[in-house]
Amino acid sequence: MAASNDSKLKPSLLIKQTLAARLKEEIIRGTLPQGQRIVEKFWARKFEVAQTSVREAINLLINEGFATKNSGRSARVTSYTARDIAHIYEVRSALEGLAARLLSQAKADLKSLHDAIYRMRAAIQRESVSELLEADLLFHLRLCELTGNDFLVQQARTLLVPLFAFVSMRTAANSQPAAAWTEDIERHLAIVRAIEDGEPMLAELSVRNAIQRFAVRANEIWQ
Repeated sequence: MAASNDSKLKPSLLIKQTLAARLKEEIIRGTLPQGQRIVEKFWARKFEVAQTSVREAINLLINEGFATKNSGRSARVTSYTARDIAHIYEVRSALEGLAARLLSQAKADLKSLHDAIYRMRAAIQRESVSELLEADLLFHLRLCELTGNDFLVQQARTLLVPLFAFVSMRTAANSQPAAAWTEDIERHLAIVRAIEDGEPMLAELSVRNAIQRFAVRANEIWQ
């Protein structure tokens, strides 16, 4: 019986994932502009699928940060103003600075951060902006997850996942090459070294400074 249920679930999951991928492509191409409502009925008719399938696909996009939805309202493509970006980076600076201090105090194993940096380098060599952003997001999520502080992680995910989705949209619109992020690799390495040096307050300050530099980069992309 369980095997039969699994066989029924897989096609449904595949449909949702396929629809989510198609909607994401529309977002990246700009067919669905930032801030625009994602009308379930319209996309169900366009893709010739059930409206419930589109709704489920939109939920996947919300989880990936490409869409947002307030209670009782239609989902919209994620969008930020320049002011929003500035405020997000202020909070990021505090959260990730705290994470660095906690990891420095704990003498944490930072192998996963080094691995994320390696993936970022490889993505630049392959000239893949999407892979680069995935590795970049992974680095910052792992920075927070390694603290073991679930509340810090929850706040970080709430900020970072939609932010990186938004950056990927803006990057696609501006056709920025992966090589444009080469300098950021060194800043990520500086974060890891500062934590490994074992001076908690200096580690926090180093991360805060790095996040400010990342904010400049984000503003350039937003422009």
